Amino acid sequence: MNRRLALFDLDNTLLAGDSDHAWGEFLISRDLVDEKVHRETNDRFYAQYLAGVLDIHAWLAFTLEPVRKFSESQRDNLLAEFVDLRVRPMVLEAGLELVREHRRAGDLCMILTATNDLITQPISKLFEVDVLLATEAEIVDGSITGRIRGTPCFQEGKVKKLQDWLARNGGFEIGNSVFYSDSINDLPLLEIAGKAVAVDPDDRLRSVARGRNWKILSLRLS
Repeated sequence: MNRRLALFDLDNTLLAGDSDHAWGEFLISRDLVDEKVHRETNDRFYAQYLAGVLDIHAWLAFTLEPVRKFSESQRDNLLAEFVDLRVRPMVLEAGLELVREHRRAGDLCMILTATNDLITQPISKLFEVDVLLATEAEIVDGSITGRIRGTPCFQEGKVKKLQDWLARNGGFEIGNSVFYSDSINDLPLLEIAGKAVAVDPDDRLRSVARGRNWKILSLRLS
């Protein structure tokens, strides 16, 4: 039998919050952006995400614009500070344990997230997953362009990113998988995963999960 895939959304699933939105607040705290304008725009994009109507290309451009002229080492240092100060407090201990359980069972653990790879690469290391599939920020000659490279890892694009990975890596099948997510944005992948688990789901996903008898799990309850 093929090795099982344990698939995890990141924001508001393994984390008690959204790393993309938290990055915007972090930039404000470091006086790298105008507080009022940046917060209003950041909140608007996040509301669109929650509503399932986000223009992910526009959000990525907005998210990375303040650091586009930074050197790679400057970006890395800033991201390390962001992870330590803002992300670690959002890490759910139950989320860490859930990943550990799947690793002990011999499953391949993968995070799939709409948040860009520059932000999520260091975050994924906290969970010690085997693979990260994220929206990829295009970098040319060491500089961020503000564009997305390839398919955004968002909604139907999350399915395509996974299918492309499966085509490059033998021994895995989507039917032999479990996918954990909080968001209605992930419905396309939840519908084709071998097992769908709604984790602290938003209202629309909770309704779908109840209607389809999917497991509903909380990683935030002690």
